[in-house]
Amino acid sequence: MSKLEPGLTLPHACAVPNWISGFEPHRPLAVAFSGGADSLALLWACHLKWPGQVHAVHVHHGLQSAADEFVRHCETFCTAYQIPLEVIYVNAKNRTGQSPEDAARRARYQALEDVLCSKWGGHVKDIALAQHADDQVETVVLALSRGSGLPGLSGMRTTWTKNGVTYHRPILGVASQELRTWLCENELSWIEDPSNSDESFTRNKIRKKILPPLIEIFPNFRQALARSAAHIAQAQSLLLELAAEDLMHVGNPPQIKALQALSEARRSNVLRHWLEMKGCQASTAQMRELNTLILACKTRGHDIQLKVGESCVVRKNEVLELVEYGVLPNHRVK
Repeated sequence: MSKLEPGLTLPHACAVPNWISGFEPHRPLAVAFSGGADSLALLWACHLKWPGQVHAVHVHHGLQSAADEFVRHCETFCTAYQIPLEVIYVNAKNRTGQSPEDAARRARYQALEDVLCSKWGGHVKDIALAQHADDQVETVVLALSRGSGLPGLSGMRTTWTKNGVTYHRPILGVASQELRTWLCENELSWIEDPSNSDESFTRNKIRKKILPPLIEIFPNFRQALARSAAHIAQAQSLLLELAAEDLMHVGNPPQIKALQALSEARRSNVLRHWLEMKGCQASTAQMRELNTLILACKTRGHDIQLKVGESCVVRKNEVLELVEYGVLPNHRVK
């Protein structure tokens, strides 16, 4: 267990772990710190590697009674080892039709972005997140259960940039147990999130009921699934390159005749890319129906109106447009 008193020296024989050796973000670096084992291991490893160049950020979701205890734990730890800590309080309550997990995730990312871009004024541009190999496996298994396409099956990204903030997941290849073993070797304790044992959450069911027998049968299951996810991510990147090229050919907004000349697979690929550029995602059934409508569009008076998310794909003269659902002027050419 760690001794969390201000002014303590570092635990005995601390060394930078091998699993963080290849991680070289811009510095100073922020680390999202929940107080749990995974984020504690990441924060401590980064602090050992770049002392004085690492900041911790804790998001208080206000969703459970233990949240205040998480804050106290993070404050005590960071004070003891002189790691700057920023605590952010957010309203993560889910809206009607939105899952609690999605609401918390969106609130968390928005809070992290606000700190780096607004409060810190862009001084810190990189932030590390503590998702690990077990989280990656859970993500891919969940995607399989939903019949997801390549973007879902490729799992979580290792790095990406949004609104001037670069996010990193440097421990996606490290198992949770390896992180906990390393913390114990360094005599550091962590706080357990009570929600991790709540099997009303699908991820917890996967972690407790599906992964153990899979790993017992296939000991290298984590690594194998990670390789598959990496292959799928590479295939998805090629599809995005093709979609960008096809969009230049069909135009933006897309011309109906040019879309009709493509194969169904390429037409679906470029349409998905076009919709996602506008912040809209189509389901498999919606994409199938949109393909049917486009191919049936043989006359000047043929109309296209298909609801996708909160928007609607419509025909305007010889092209497709995306408009707000409920605001559907007559786009047909008489």
